[in-house]
This record gives sequence, C-alpha cells and structure tokens, in this order.
Amino acid sequence: MPDIHQTAIIANLKKISDSVTIGPYSIIEDDVLIGENVWIDSHVSIKSGAHIGPGCKIYHGAAIAGPPQDLKYAGEKTELVVGANCIIREYVTLNRGTAAHGKSEIGNNCLFMAYSHVAHDCIIGSDVIIANCVEMGGHVEIGDYTIIGGGTVIHQFCKIGEHVMVGGGFRITQDIIPFSLDAGYPLRCLGLNTIGLKRRGFSADVILKLKKAFHFLLSKKLKTSEALKKIEEEIEMISEVKRVVDFIRSSERGVIK
Repeated sequence: MPDIHQTAIIANLKKISDSVTIGPYSIIEDDVLIGENVWIDSHVSIKSGAHIGPGCKIYHGAAIAGPPQDLKYAGEKTELVVGANCIIREYVTLNRGTAAHGKSEIGNNCLFMAYSHVAHDCIIGSDVIIANCVEMGGHVEIGDYTIIGGGTVIHQFCKIGEHVMVGGGFRITQDIIPFSLDAGYPLRCLGLNTIGLKRRGFSADVILKLKKAFHFLLSKKLKTSEALKKIEEEIEMISEVKRVVDFIRSSERGVIK
C-alpha cells in the first residue's frame, strides 16, 4: 500500500503505485495515474486527467492538472502528462490541455521552481529548468535542456528552441533560436549559448560551425533571408546548423535577433 497521510483525500487508490508517498491534506481526484516512487508533499491538488511519471517530487501547495484558464474551454476531457523524475516546487501550477491539442506535455528530469506556471496545451521537453515565477501563456513550446530565468513571461504560441539560456525578468514575445543565449531590454539574442553547449558535451567543431551561423544571423548588414542563404552556402549543414535554419524558416511569430 502507498504511504498516505490520514488527512489526505484519494479518489482512486487503484491508480496509485504502492511506492507513492502522499502528505497531509493533499487531494487527488479520480482518473489520475501516479507512477512508482512519487513523493507528494502536503496540501497538493492533483485533478482528473493528470499522469505523473515515476520518481517525481511535488512540493507543498502545487496545483496539478487544473482546468485551462481559457474561455474557449468547455469542460472537455483533456490531460496533463508529466514525465519521470521531475521536481515541482511550491505553488507551481500546471494546467491540462484544451480541445486544440488535448493535453499539456512535460518531459523527463524537469525542474519547475516555486510559483512558476505552465498553461494549457504547452509542450515542454526534457531536462528543462523553469525558474521561480516564470509565467507562460497557452501553446508555448520549449525544447530540451533549455533554462528560463526567474520572473520571465512568455507570450502564448511562442516556441523556444533546445539548449537555450534566457536570463531572468524578461518578456518573450517571439520565437527563440535553438542553442542561443538571450537577454536584454527588449529581449535580444546575444549569441551562442557556448558555456551550456560545452557542459553538455558538444564538440569544438559543432560549436565552431554554430558560431559561424550565429555570426551571419546577428549581422546588422544581412537580412534574415540573406543570412540563411549564406549559412547554407558557406557552412557545412550538420544537424545542429540545419536545426537552426529549419527553426527560423518554420517560425510563425518571427525569431528574436
């Protein structure tokens, strides 16, 4: 049997692994799946439609799988899917999806610091760090190994590439190029996230080619279309460089430069 405090309210024990710990006054509704070795602190709310992967830790006051803050939401059955080994700190709010996507999705090994908010239909990769008080609108997408600094707000439908570092206290209103370092008022791309890429084992050759690509992209003498053309003509199109080019070409909101 799971270790459940006597004051907790659990709608359906059959969907909770025996290795789960649930603290005082937490409420877990029906139609919730909780994997092995999940630790849930006190006063946590987990609503119907939540799928919590193994090894997650959910701290005091977190609100998981709440209904979307979207006036178009009409009570349709949707989900919030959280991967393995995620840490969800105090008073984090994670909303489930709407009919548009059907679910909000979070990968493995993510950290959501206190008071951060993930809105409806967001898709967040693995090994992502969302710092304190980051607030995101609906349909935001964030790639693997990205870090968003505290107090940053993210406009709905924005896409943030993988291996990105965004400083704290900024406003994101357009897409952010993969592998980039971004900060400033207004927010701008400062260049390649070199330190992050080195820490994650990217080779010197890959980093050099990405630096050349960013040199063209951030040149004041080149339009974005001209920069992309020079990248394709002058730089070997390894997968990382191709990812940058394809991301920019597919952007619907435009990218931060």
